[in-house]
Amino acid sequence: MATIHVLDFLAAPQDHKPEGICVLFGDEQFLKRLALAEIRKQALGETSEEPPTVHDCEERMPDWRDVADELSTQSLFGGGGPRMVLLEGADAFVSAQRDRIEDFVAKKKHSGLLVLDVSDWASNTRLYKAVDQAALQIECKPPTYSRGKNKEIDENAVAAWVTKWGASEHKVQIPRDAAQLLVGLSGPNFGVLDMDLAKLALFVPTDKKATAELVQEVIGGWKTKSTWDLVDSAASGNAADALAQLDRLLQSGEHPLALFGSISWSLRRYASATRVFQQAERRGERITIKEALTRVGVRDWPIGELKKAEERLMQLGRVRAGKIYRWLMETDLALKGSHSHADRARFVLEQLFLRMSKEAAPPKLAASPLASRQS
Repeated sequence: MATIHVLDFLAAPQDHKPEGICVLFGDEQFLKRLALAEIRKQALGETSEEPPTVHDCEERMPDWRDVADELSTQSLFGGGGPRMVLLEGADAFVSAQRDRIEDFVAKKKHSGLLVLDVSDWASNTRLYKAVDQAALQIECKPPTYSRGKNKEIDENAVAAWVTKWGASEHKVQIPRDAAQLLVGLSGPNFGVLDMDLAKLALFVPTDKKATAELVQEVIGGWKTKSTWDLVDSAASGNAADALAQLDRLLQSGEHPLALFGSISWSLRRYASATRVFQQAERRGERITIKEALTRVGVRDWPIGELKKAEERLMQLGRVRAGKIYRWLMETDLALKGSHSHADRARFVLEQLFLRMSKEAAPPKLAASPLASRQS
């Protein structure tokens, strides 16, 4: 059958019906539970009152003989239908019974469904390859994309899930920018994101959207507000104030990597507005900085904020604002690699703020604020 990511499976579970054996691997427990619910519906039927047989292998590992007997025994309450046996925490069970599981996968007919819930599932084993060919295995991890030889979590895909899940399960409309901020605040932890969406739903009328400002207020609390104030100071060129605010946040126990989600979300707005401005120039279209900021979702809330954002972008100038995407990528790689330790991570953020300071600004050469900076 196939190996499929859990988000793809949940998008169309009817297209991936498990037969014989199904493996759920990875550490994303919230999505794993959603996938298990869909598998149970397909294996036992939506109206079946017959529960699956569940063994917690970390508490007590069952014998293979007992598992095989349960799979071959017809349901007493499901109209003679097949049985579903779920083995939770089955990593050690798989190691002990690998040969028997391989034989089970190779069988042409199965009377029941064996579901293995494991954390590790190496792709270079015969068992992995056999299940990939003959059955269904579902990767229950945050979505990723390749960056060179490494894999990075795809926060855009997580944000897209937030928007979709918020609408379908919590009846809350959360646009892309607010969803990205939520992911930056809470991280790619789907269980936490689900709880945050439930909290947001209490504050948003059904005919309104959950704005980024509301996400900041409800989910982020004072630390997020302080982080936004920090970014405002940095973008205004006041590096001394930004560094002082960074110190207060770090002294409160925040890790630099945890702060970076809010910082990067805020700074991307200026980079996006600069790109919009430059694209309009290339088309021969004359727009204002204010209009460029509005097009990327910057709102005049509280009153006067749009004017302040315009002043910050003017302070940064075309060249530096155009480098923000690259600066953020470099900072992200450093925080996850060479500067992952808290002390060294602090230096990376301080360097980012100093790049935006008034003292580091290149000289003005023309009248247009976004066209006046040179490297």
